Amino acid sequence: MATGKPLALVTGASSGIGYELAKVFAENGYDLVIAAEDAGIVEAKQAFESMGATVESVRVDLTKPAGVEDLWRRTQALGRPLEAAAINAGVGLGGPFKDNDLDRELEIVDLNCRSVVHLSKLVVRDMTQRGRGRILFTSSIASTMPGPFLAVYAASKSFDQSFAQALRNELKDSGVTVTALMPGPTDTKFFERADMEDTKVGASPNDDPAQVARQGFEALIAGKDHVVAGSIKNRIQATAAKVIPETVKAGIHRKEAEPGSADK
Repeated sequence: MATGKPLALVTGASSGIGYELAKVFAENGYDLVIAAEDAGIVEAKQAFESMGATVESVRVDLTKPAGVEDLWRRTQALGRPLEAAAINAGVGLGGPFKDNDLDRELEIVDLNCRSVVHLSKLVVRDMTQRGRGRILFTSSIASTMPGPFLAVYAASKSFDQSFAQALRNELKDSGVTVTALMPGPTDTKFFERADMEDTKVGASPNDDPAQVARQGFEALIAGKDHVVAGSIKNRIQATAAKVIPETVKAGIHRKEAEPGSADK
């Protein structure tokens, strides 16, 4: 796999923002290691190879520690320095916390938080040893507010945002940069998978994942600490979130995410 191109790792790359991130890396001359738990990762590999990238695809469940270790072992086995990592894989679940399935909510914690820490540990140690590298964490505009009817997901993204910013500060003199990608509602399979198609936010027109990915990639290459991607509305919301009380933000989120709100 020694092609002379830089190598990037992208998780959650079979669809949505992750797919578009991998695509923009390929468009900009990177070879890829892509990972996802579903069979769509095979089609993604073929698509990126048709663009001239050399691609290692890994079908793996990152909610399990063994899955993270397997992905890293496959990446290391290529014998090439990892220049960039987009730690993007994530899931959500809408609905009342008291009614939601506990196992599904714990999977959110496992994927959005635990696996992020686990994979980051491996990536950071590798990059800091070499004194160079770029890491992109997919956070969310949801990290800026409490998330009624999306409580565990919103909390997990607050974790990711804080974690990314803390690592950026720790690594500021290491040659490794950390960037947080903060998309708003995006036109992916997220709302379908999260059982939120009957919500106001799920039924509304949402941002283009290709645009979100391009903005994330550009921020990563520029070494920015974060980027609020997508529409101008998202940037206004992120700015307003700094001064609006938490109780007010929770009320705003409730109107968007409450089951049945699409018809209100």
